[in-house]
Amino acid sequence: MQLFFNPNIDETTQSFSFDKEESRHIIKVLRKKDSDILQVTNGFGLLFETQITLASDNKCTVEVLSIKNAEKPKFHLHLAVAPTKMNDRFEWFLEKATEIGIQEITPIFCDRSERKVINRDRFEKIILSAMKQCNETFLPKLNEAISFKEFIKQQKKGLQLIAHCEETDKKSLKEVLKPNEDTIILIGPEGDFSEKEIALALENNYKPVTLGNTRLRTETAAVVACHSVVFFNE
Repeated sequence: MQLFFNPNIDETTQSFSFDKEESRHIIKVLRKKDSDILQVTNGFGLLFETQITLASDNKCTVEVLSIKNAEKPKFHLHLAVAPTKMNDRFEWFLEKATEIGIQEITPIFCDRSERKVINRDRFEKIILSAMKQCNETFLPKLNEAISFKEFIKQQKKGLQLIAHCEETDKKSLKEVLKPNEDTIILIGPEGDFSEKEIALALENNYKPVTLGNTRLRTETAAVVACHSVVFFNE
């Protein structure tokens, strides 16, 4: 199934038009024509079966034939991850986490972060492309990048975890997870979280966890954490 995206449609929508860029892709690149069927999602769990009524590469218009509502996950997984020095590694994480089934991502700048600037527009495009590629109808939320301290101060609900490499008392991720519980996991930069950051997290009710016996790259740790939580809740 080839999936298209329009964030501005809902259960009341009877017909709509794609923007110029998407219209050109549908008509010129994919060579769709009048009466062809398109599957469209709004990124909020709705899947629309639509039919082209105007095959224009400037304004492709469709009418809605039917709507399906996907079941929303019973848990909410939020990863706060330090952007990697090499952008392509963080982009790989975004793609794979979206395919696995993450709901929310926040880039965080830490004491040892080597990257302090991100291209949010590009990251959002990668997430959207991954969602469409795996025929998912829920689009993960990408938050604005903020500092570690700012993130820690925010009020959160559910299980709050910090994965780090310091030789301290930590439990494995599977030991602390609970079925269908909202979960936030902090993943640090290449040099790991600083001792001050770990202490601050613990002061704010974050529990320390380990993701295994080997030292993982930031993007690998994030994918492992994401898959572990989703797999645990299946």
